[in-house]
Amino acid sequence: MSEHEALVTQWFAAHMEHTAELASTTAGAISKAADALVSALLMDGKIIACANGNANVLAQYFCTALLNRYEHDRPALPAINLGADATTYSAICRDNRFNDTFSRQVRAIGKPDDVLLVIVDDGHKANLIQAIQAAHDREMKVVVLSAKEKTDITSLLHADDHEVALHNLDPSQATPLMLVVINALCGLIERKLFGG
Repeated sequence: MSEHEALVTQWFAAHMEHTAELASTTAGAISKAADALVSALLMDGKIIACANGNANVLAQYFCTALLNRYEHDRPALPAINLGADATTYSAICRDNRFNDTFSRQVRAIGKPDDVLLVIVDDGHKANLIQAIQAAHDREMKVVVLSAKEKTDITSLLHADDHEVALHNLDPSQATPLMLVVINALCGLIERKLFGG
């Protein structure tokens, strides 16, 4: 086996180890987060997602799975990724208000029966913190998917909010696991709402 092949094997082994650990430690948190998302949808609310950088791909994937389909054809479910609107995002940033990129949008479209889904892989979080504060101001619940445990975001969460936290992983390790969590959330939402 070449040096590069051994490295690839190590990456797969580490991924399997992290996946097994995630399954044993977060199943309950994922189920409770799915319940909160389903409850919002049953109350005619919507899910508003936000994330920075590469994690924005995960937010878009989640919203697409709800708006279109995950595993089964079924009615569309209301989900908005605030990072998908590049024009609005860049206009807010242009006015030197990067920290307001999501909170300004949450204040405009959020309502009490909605849920804010925040995906945090690493890096700059000030705009995500302000989005959570805006969601609470709008009496929304918050669900956080985080690559790290016990961050400054965790301290902002209310008793009826939910967090699925990985075990302090780097973004490159966390991203594939976050996709597994998002797939689990999408699958649970479809099952709870439509059976199957």
